[in-house]
Amino acid sequence: MSILFAHKKGFTLTEMLVTLTLLAILAAVIFPLAKNAVKREKEIELHRSLRLIREAIDAYKMLADEKKIELDEEDEGYPPDLETLVKGVEVSEAGEEDEDPRIRIVKFLRRIPKDPMTNSYEWGLRSYQDDVDSDVWGGENVYDIYTKSLGTALDGTKYRGW
Repeated sequence: MSILFAHKKGFTLTEMLVTLTLLAILAAVIFPLAKNAVKREKEIELHRSLRLIREAIDAYKMLADEKKIELDEEDEGYPPDLETLVKGVEVSEAGEEDEDPRIRIVKFLRRIPKDPMTNSYEWGLRSYQDDVDSDVWGGENVYDIYTKSLGTALDGTKYRGW
């Protein structure tokens, strides 16, 4: 038998180059998609965190408006800080006619959620007395929150405006 017709095992250099080129093209296409998927997940988590804290602020305000939470007369009925939503407040409930009102502790959050954009527990706060576009918290109460991230979302909006 001739050496010319012997079958050799393995890949040729051309086959290897074609395979590596195809893998590089696929990686170049998939990498931006994966990057956007990670950013989209963070945006979804930011939406959840903002909604959770804002619902807790609204629940606190509702109890304050119903006069179930003791407040000073000049208070607007918003929590003094986010920690109050975690620690809870004493709420008075009407008891029987002969009994004094019952007092119970109502907690609005289990914990303050982490801001996925800044990877911290520090949120931007606005009080009822602050200007709408203010970046400085007045410290009177917590009317609204926002992320401190300066980034831009996939839809082109700024995270701070959410």
